[in-house]
Amino acid sequence: MIDALQARFLRFVRRVMTRPRIDLPLAFGLFLLALVGLATLYSASGGNMAMIGGQATRFVMGGMLVLLISRIPPPVLRSWTPWLFAASVVLLLMVAGFGEVRSGSKRWLNLGVMSFQPSELLKLTMPMMVAWYLHPRQLPPRWKDIIMVGILIGIPAGLIAEQPDLGTALLVSAAGAFALFLSGMAWWKIGSLLAAVGAMIPVAWHFLHDYQRNRVLTLLDPESDPLGKGWHIIQSQIAVGSGGLFGKGWQHGTQSRLDFLPEHTTDFIFAVFSEEFGLVGVICLMLLYAFIIGRCLWIAMEARDTYSRLLAGAIGMSFFVYVFVNGGMVAGMLPVVGVPMPLVSYGGTSAVSLLTGFGVLMSIHANRKTHS
Repeated sequence: MIDALQARFLRFVRRVMTRPRIDLPLAFGLFLLALVGLATLYSASGGNMAMIGGQATRFVMGGMLVLLISRIPPPVLRSWTPWLFAASVVLLLMVAGFGEVRSGSKRWLNLGVMSFQPSELLKLTMPMMVAWYLHPRQLPPRWKDIIMVGILIGIPAGLIAEQPDLGTALLVSAAGAFALFLSGMAWWKIGSLLAAVGAMIPVAWHFLHDYQRNRVLTLLDPESDPLGKGWHIIQSQIAVGSGGLFGKGWQHGTQSRLDFLPEHTTDFIFAVFSEEFGLVGVICLMLLYAFIIGRCLWIAMEARDTYSRLLAGAIGMSFFVYVFVNGGMVAGMLPVVGVPMPLVSYGGTSAVSLLTGFGVLMSIHANRKTHS
């Protein structure tokens, strides 16, 4: 029986490699973005080939997942969704019980051969779950369905915030909220929900950790502690501003090479890119991101059913939030949070989880309503 399963798996892999079902424009955009990320990482890391090789390996793994997942029809993904979501929540509970602590945060599960963050899984399984819940129901959703979606979002988001990882909790919440928003909610309902969230901010402020409050206060006045809490924002703004119109050139940035810019291979790698390629480079990168996001939304428009449409749209809009939050953080317009620039910042779990989501998009594209 094992030999038969191995033979079936090998036939499946052979079909994937010989007859991939991918959207070529989206695949080309992602490939180009990965090349930009590796080139920027090479410069930011000072030519650290171990780091470059590790990131390239993750891109290859993610690319293989894109090819494999693109062969799974959306109805099959829909049937798996509740189990995938439940498994993600169970992993979060395992993190709360015996997760690995790093830098004061308990976010990782150590599997012996590797460590990973289960919260990254929720960035995909959350919109999948919301789309699954809304798929068979009347749209636009009624209040009872909106409340149920709120519960589905609130439980894992609360577990992630408790780690503490407020940035990822907000991203997971946004991913689920986008699926709800795309379900055709009336604008007055959207306004009511936003007003309710705004009213809760003063209450939520008292539940934030001290370092989280300090990040918000530092954003308002980074010069109050330029050598301490304000260092990240100030050095990032210097790097962005010093790039000028055309930049200093690849591998000629000074803020990262002289170690003024912290986290210059991860959260603040966009500042390195801005310094080296200037405003023109930043505009080109933003146009590439806009193309990828626009292609995601086009796939959502062409989707065959409600589940696919909501899920594809939520994945595309979540990708936009990544870019918006990291870019705003680097420019000093948003508080410093642990949100990477997608496929440019160094990071394992984040890159693989993002590419897994694009594999789902490829599956939706391959089974679109215009597909023969």
